[in-house]
Amino acid sequence: MARPLPAWLSPPPAWRVLVVENNDTERFQLKQGLSRHGHRVEAVGTGAQALRACANADLVLLELELADLDGLEVCRAIQLTSGLPVIVTTARSSELDCVLALQAGADDYLVKPYGFRELVARMDAVMRRAAPRARDERVLEHGALRIDTDKREVHLANRRVPLSRKEFDLLHMLASHPDSVVPRERIMRQVWENSWSRRTVDTHVSSIRAKLGSNSWILTVRGVGFRIGHA
Repeated sequence: MARPLPAWLSPPPAWRVLVVENNDTERFQLKQGLSRHGHRVEAVGTGAQALRACANADLVLLELELADLDGLEVCRAIQLTSGLPVIVTTARSSELDCVLALQAGADDYLVKPYGFRELVARMDAVMRRAAPRARDERVLEHGALRIDTDKREVHLANRRVPLSRKEFDLLHMLASHPDSVVPRERIMRQVWENSWSRRTVDTHVSSIRAKLGSNSWILTVRGVGFRIGHA
């Protein structure tokens, strides 16, 4: 019977890494390098693509200079909806840029040019700190409501509640912040990526309420937005 390897000889863990980089060459090189280390890598070049893809990631490497959205806003949106670990990788080297990124929710800040081994070491350190948080947030429980992020399933009192993709994203966003009111504009930007109307949000909220069997699950805060409630 083979003896297990000591911890220091065990293969490194593999993560689902989302690379957000507007430079085609750097994006390709990062994807190739991280893939060779055993990680599953998705590489995108815009903020809108990042917000669509982050639900399937364990860790985000985020360039701040993006063509469509401000990188700090992308970081805030990722923290709001999923709380994923984010490492900013950017050429912005000022202390103010670093402070603003950390205030936006980044877990680490790495200035270009950097060494690949340093990036991997920082990824290891961030994921060690984030491991308990990541496990906890895979399943959200709010009273009788249970939201499984990985399976994208919702159960209410052990009954499966079928939701559309946008309905799930909206409900997950509210349940991720049970003590907060989520502004309508932030819901529109995050869930619909600027392709929306005011009626779109209201229609989806009404549909979710009907499927959950009570208007009390999603509460309207007039003039502000919505928050999760209790039936």
